[in-house]
Amino acid sequence: MTTVILAEGKERPVQQRHPWIFSGAIARVAGYVGRGDVVDVQAADGTWLARGTWSSGSQIRVRLFSWDEAELLDEALFRRRIARAIDHRARSGFDRRDGACRLVYAEADGLPGLIVDRYADYLVLQLLTQGIAARAGMIVDILDDLLRPAGIYERGDAEARVKEGLPQESVLHRGTMPPVGLEVVDDDRSYQVDPVGGQKTGAYLDQVRNHRRVASYCGDADVLDAFCYTGGFSLAAAAVARSVLAIDASDTALSALQRQAARRSAGCAIDCVAGDVFRELRRLRYEERQFDVVILDPPKFAHSAGQLERATRGYKDINLIAMQLLRPGGVLATCSCSGLVSAELFQKVVFGAAVDARRDVQIVERLTQAPDHPVLLTFPESEYLKGLVCRVWS
Repeated sequence: MTTVILAEGKERPVQQRHPWIFSGAIARVAGYVGRGDVVDVQAADGTWLARGTWSSGSQIRVRLFSWDEAELLDEALFRRRIARAIDHRARSGFDRRDGACRLVYAEADGLPGLIVDRYADYLVLQLLTQGIAARAGMIVDILDDLLRPAGIYERGDAEARVKEGLPQESVLHRGTMPPVGLEVVDDDRSYQVDPVGGQKTGAYLDQVRNHRRVASYCGDADVLDAFCYTGGFSLAAAAVARSVLAIDASDTALSALQRQAARRSAGCAIDCVAGDVFRELRRLRYEERQFDVVILDPPKFAHSAGQLERATRGYKDINLIAMQLLRPGGVLATCSCSGLVSAELFQKVVFGAAVDARRDVQIVERLTQAPDHPVLLTFPESEYLKGLVCRVWS
């Protein structure tokens, strides 16, 4: 087996079971290694450390799967870990056949580069590394055997595949294509997803439980949902609110929101505005509009460390305006899905916005990703979603 030898002093993260090895930590490679091949990892003194798969083009050159020298990266390992991940979701209450959840969450489930989301009777995959892409057939066979879905579809349009030197191609691996407007159920509420053309694999599953939590603050309230996308927060809030204004830059997303709103039998109307959200928030401030609840769930602002400063400015900007739009005692539900922005940094940004807005702000609740997106303690990068529910006083 090909061996990756680390530079002197670079072994500590591997010993602490972090699953990534960057190119700068590698001294040399002993033997030939191809895209996605299995490699052993050794310290500079020759001590065996771990086993993983090789990515030839990425800065993350090795993804680690095992720290047990006797454990092979074979079909049995993938079957054990996929089955374990599925069992965890069932034990966490994500066992509805007509529901939606993340069944496999990459490194957090011991399977770097593999995402498996279930929407009712369909599975949607993301194969994000060379090592996982090389084993697509095996993974599909395991999932088909364990779950017998109506279809297994791969979304190959993720930007991460470009960094891995993989084509951005989507493939139907098994069964039938998931339909546009596929209906899934969450508790007593149904909603539609688009696994083929929607964001990520069709929906933001990490926020589903937060939709209900935030809606609990929206009773008889005037609600503003900024960066609403297809309206997860808007639809939940509209069941109890007095009014909901939803803003997003995507006409397609707002059309999907309006279709879902039309299917409801109760709740207030949802007014939709298409436009640049930063500009629309400023327009509302200029018009002296006021709301009881403002929801901020923007897309990722920081895709790299070089964008972090700009991202924090963006977060501060929207939170500052949101506080100015709230009536005294109103609620701000604000989120960040930028993994590079830590929970501590995000709270500091919201603190800075409160100071500039000259408002007294209390944190009444913290939000994070749903339990089907578990956090691996040795891989803090798996915890990316953070949110604050704040009471904003005059």
